[in-house]
Amino acid sequence: MNLLTKQMILLKLILFCICNLILFASTPDEWLIVRGDSQLTGVAQTTLPAEIEPLWVFQAGDSIESAAAIYQDKVYVTSLDAHLYALDLQTGEQLWKYQTDGEIKSSPSVAEGVIYFGNEAGEFHAVDGVTGEQHWKFETEAGIISSANFYQERVVFGGYDQFLYCLKRRDGQLVWKYETEGYINGTPAVAGQRAIITGCDSYLRLIDLVTGKQGQQIPLGDYVGASPAVLLDWVFVGTYSGKFLAADLQSTEIIWEYQNPDQQFPIYASAAVTPEVVIMAGKDKHIYAFDPSTGQRKWSFGTKSGIEASPVIVGQRVFIATTAGNLYGLDIKTGKQTWFFQVGFPMIASPVVAAERFIIGDTNGTLYCFGEKR
Repeated sequence: MNLLTKQMILLKLILFCICNLILFASTPDEWLIVRGDSQLTGVAQTTLPAEIEPLWVFQAGDSIESAAAIYQDKVYVTSLDAHLYALDLQTGEQLWKYQTDGEIKSSPSVAEGVIYFGNEAGEFHAVDGVTGEQHWKFETEAGIISSANFYQERVVFGGYDQFLYCLKRRDGQLVWKYETEGYINGTPAVAGQRAIITGCDSYLRLIDLVTGKQGQQIPLGDYVGASPAVLLDWVFVGTYSGKFLAADLQSTEIIWEYQNPDQQFPIYASAAVTPEVVIMAGKDKHIYAFDPSTGQRKWSFGTKSGIEASPVIVGQRVFIATTAGNLYGLDIKTGKQTWFFQVGFPMIASPVVAAERFIIGDTNGTLYCFGEKR
């Protein structure tokens, strides 16, 4: 990519953000949605010191397979023990817990102090972030592992009953629902007035958030368990067959793809993307960096274990967790390792970074908070 092309992409990105104000984007002290913003880019707005250490740990009753949310000095995290927990960000002290009727794999999302998430019983909950009291509950026909995203006064999420739902945030009343042809595993990305969804029907679909009607669709050729990441008119997503795809929303075509020629394992992780680089990872035990517009591979890093958690970009580093219980920090330009920590239990949950804190859970039910010890 030449300098002029990069400058044009950056200018287009600035104009896009001005024209499509992201009401529910995270600030440096917050992480409100599973991938940090409505477009699910996986980019943190805060910084981390060169060396981070565990500051506190919290023990839930069962595995943590969801990313945490951070809002107003609180951490919200769900567990397979059917609870949503609210913790003090500074100390890890439990403030309250909220019980549901099923295991929770859905990462909590926050809008104006209300926590939204689904569970395996097909319940979608709205809970007060201060008191832990239920605002409302909406019943679907199957389990929900998709996390919520937001558009104006609406909340959208997908389910295993093959529907994309749009509800009123205030009272949980159904606005519309759109039926697909397979499970919706990932979180819908929101860009402008469109929801962008992927799932087990092997399509990338663009749904109008006002009407609930489908616009374009792009065949992906295989099941998708990951959430799409959106940058400008480009969408990045991995498939069960181990292909990583880049699609253009204007032409509705695949513009490039990559597959490890030696190992074809499923991709469960979502991409992290900036105008300069796309980071992806999979169960082929590698982390990759690509040029967003061309798909040219910049570097790869082997972890010796599979990856299901999604990477997070923090400044000039990318952080990743593996199913062997290892955490890596890599230089985003070179792919060289800059930080390492071993947990010991598999990590499926993706890391989140806000307020100069790095937070992640493991399958032992332990939530870790890393930062700089003072």
